[in-house]
Amino acid sequence: MLAVTEIPTSPIEGQKPGTSGLRKSTATFMGPNYLQNFVQSTLNALPAAQLSGGTLVVSGDGRYFMPEAVQVVIKMAAAAGVDRIWVGQHGLLSTPAVSAVIRNRKPAEVATDGTAVAGGKAAFGGFILTASHNPGGPDGDFGVKYNCENGGPAPEKITDAIFAQTQALTTLRVCAALPDIDLGTPAVHAFSDGGGRTVVVEVFDAAEDHVALLRDGVFDFGALKALLARPDFSMAYDCMHGVQGPYAVAVLQAELGAPASACLNAVPSPTFGGVHADPNLTYAEELIEVMHVTRLGTRAPHPAGAPPPPDFGAAADGDADRNMILGAGFFVTPSDSVAIITAYAERAIPFFRQGGAAGPRAVARSMPTSGALDRVAAKLGITCFEVPTGWKFFGNLMDSATPAFGGADYTPFVCGEESFGTGANHVREKDGLWAVLAWLSILAFRNADASVPLVSVEQIVREHWAEYGRNYYCRYDYEGVDKAGATAMMARLVGMVDMFNLGGAAPLALHGNTLVKADEFCYTDPVDGSVSAHQGIRFIFGDGSRIVFRLSGTGVAGATVRMYLERYVDGAGDLGMPTADALATLVAAALELSQIEQFTGRTEPSVIT
Repeated sequence: MLAVTEIPTSPIEGQKPGTSGLRKSTATFMGPNYLQNFVQSTLNALPAAQLSGGTLVVSGDGRYFMPEAVQVVIKMAAAAGVDRIWVGQHGLLSTPAVSAVIRNRKPAEVATDGTAVAGGKAAFGGFILTASHNPGGPDGDFGVKYNCENGGPAPEKITDAIFAQTQALTTLRVCAALPDIDLGTPAVHAFSDGGGRTVVVEVFDAAEDHVALLRDGVFDFGALKALLARPDFSMAYDCMHGVQGPYAVAVLQAELGAPASACLNAVPSPTFGGVHADPNLTYAEELIEVMHVTRLGTRAPHPAGAPPPPDFGAAADGDADRNMILGAGFFVTPSDSVAIITAYAERAIPFFRQGGAAGPRAVARSMPTSGALDRVAAKLGITCFEVPTGWKFFGNLMDSATPAFGGADYTPFVCGEESFGTGANHVREKDGLWAVLAWLSILAFRNADASVPLVSVEQIVREHWAEYGRNYYCRYDYEGVDKAGATAMMARLVGMVDMFNLGGAAPLALHGNTLVKADEFCYTDPVDGSVSAHQGIRFIFGDGSRIVFRLSGTGVAGATVRMYLERYVDGAGDLGMPTADALATLVAAALELSQIEQFTGRTEPSVIT
């Protein structure tokens, strides 16, 4: 049953991995050889010594077509020489859990039938079957990404090698006689070829590795349990029918004693319950209604006779790496969230007090994320890196104790993206559950004395603004626009940048402010020297206000234009303005600069966050 069958194939156009793997429509992935071509190309791009006798993780977020895809990858991995394949129960593993499994899991010793399977290796990498926050279902999207031995997304040198393989592929290799694995029950399955080779497929509890890491190595579950036991504290965690459900139930209910009502939509669904499982103010409709927040992030009216909103709310995306944080009637921007977590890290989270470290030794944010994190880093006297969008750039910094980086070790580490991604160096992925527990840890720290009134999420954020100032911030997403029009718009903006830097552009005034800098962000990785160009166009004004434009790499249909707007007000200024009012003139300037309606035909963004 381990005999390898070779199947002729031909290259398929458009299989270039984006910011985080390859994402296309589900129907595309279900087409002839589409999934198989990409999996084979990935296996071909990996070192043969890694594959031979190695251990590989294969799981996903539960979306439509994932169970079938897991079986395909198992058979192809076995044909490539992989001897151990680890799969989460029901084929489920969240994206951060895959990272935890790669980094921490130990091989089983005995198969269910008693066969000895000792001598296995730790995992060298993993396939994650997910399109992250993109919608699921037969009419939705599917995706595949590959994570390396550090548990993080493959760097560009590997994704470039995968793409090169897709353009020249002629043969698929499959262990076609290997039976489909029962993914519903934890078990260790061993298959022998009779000639000395054994392939082991281990199906294990999807939550155990990630939950153990968070409980035993990162957070104080005793303090969190005390917070959740307070009669004046309540919470709601909307798993949005994605893979976060089993983890939220395992941690919040089984470990911390929260009532079942604390976990909303906690049963994974192949279609994500028909909702778009993206944790933002547009798509997390059920949660924002529960928390009395509007789609603009403002406080919603309290209906007469309705119960008060929970004190704390959060939402997850399909593969559980993103998060949204809310208080009662209050929205916390992701940029503020990572800054506040950093400010409290040493005091509230045990992970940042280990090994004599006084809190995080460095932090990082994606370029479009607001400068709120920079201000905290400056006060703490630690390094703050600015990187392109994509978690692989954070991972490189986290693994930076190398001669190429002067031997500096920047861990412990906190990092975040404005696109609702937050995490630390406990894994090499953004981690939505980590962010939720980090906020609960801050609340537990501020509310350790149960005899005094509860300190709220809103109070914590407003105190932070008073100390550091407020970065008014907003992102406009124009989804599914014509790619040619979006590309032409970006090319025009690059031309404006060039003219400004050559002194040929007329000064642009903005409410008494003048453009002082314009550039196209280019990042040189301080660890390996790799260069990532064309990472977004920035316009910066005299008061520090910013307008940033990017084409997103996570969409499937057409193109997605993202427009980022930021204005800083210090602690002595007006910190209570509605965000829309604070950014009104900046929005007008951005629309004038980009001429987005003329290029795309869109008069309004699809999503505002």
